[in-house]
Amino acid sequence: MRLAERLQAQFPGASRRRVKQWLEASRVRVDGAVVRHGSVAIGDHARVELTAPPPPECPRPLRLVHEDTALLVVDKPAGLLTIATERERERTAYRLLRDWVAARGSSTGRLLIVHRLDRETSGLVVFAKTPAAKRSLQAQFAARSVERVYVALVEGTVRRDGGTLIGRVVEDRSLRVRTTVDRGAGRDAITRYRVLERRGDATLLELSLVTGRRGQIRAQLAALGHPIIGDREFGSRRNPLRRVALHATRLGFVHPAGGRSSFESPIPSSFAIAALREKPPRR
Repeated sequence: MRLAERLQAQFPGASRRRVKQWLEASRVRVDGAVVRHGSVAIGDHARVELTAPPPPECPRPLRLVHEDTALLVVDKPAGLLTIATERERERTAYRLLRDWVAARGSSTGRLLIVHRLDRETSGLVVFAKTPAAKRSLQAQFAARSVERVYVALVEGTVRRDGGTLIGRVVEDRSLRVRTTVDRGAGRDAITRYRVLERRGDATLLELSLVTGRRGQIRAQLAALGHPIIGDREFGSRRNPLRRVALHATRLGFVHPAGGRSSFESPIPSSFAIAALREKPPRR
């Protein structure tokens, strides 16, 4: 008897297509050995087993950085929302990961939102898997004890080697963020920065959040006169990467189970050549 025939006899509800998928996925064992071809002849007394399917991989385009029973850390690409908006509810990092966690049928099958990145920003995002973990992480964000480090490629040459951007940011009715000098408006925003590299008419910066206001890095750098490359919303005149050149590269906090945890995502290699590929238009 051929192996494919044996499988269909042993699993009468399976279609030929399903049997072929089992074989291609290396899920069929004959007398303990993996066999991937249904045309193989086997004896009447051969032991044919179907192994459990492997757990599904982290859904693309996300990259799994860390997972345990309390939390999950991923690397989000630019262009993907963290959570749903009125305009987009289906394709978000949260929706992709929630469905993935649920599909594995683990005992910790929930996924809870802790914070978010802008659609245009890539990098590290943490999600909680239990209510207790969510409370612990969000308390740390509220207390400003979470280490949140970004890198940005900005227009122009930033002269000072480092400094602190202190001001206030406000959101209008369209949820657009901008800086303001009105002390009675908006919320305080504090960002520390240091120059990593200057090249031509662009500067690579490392930025550490003290406060975590939505859009504060983008607004403050634009107000400084150095908008992030690709950030048309905040006045950038060039877009060689077809994205905003802002990346969340380090995330550190006290793990809900105890002890300090820190995660890193490398600076996108494209940031290194962005300043060389496109010149700003003449005014």
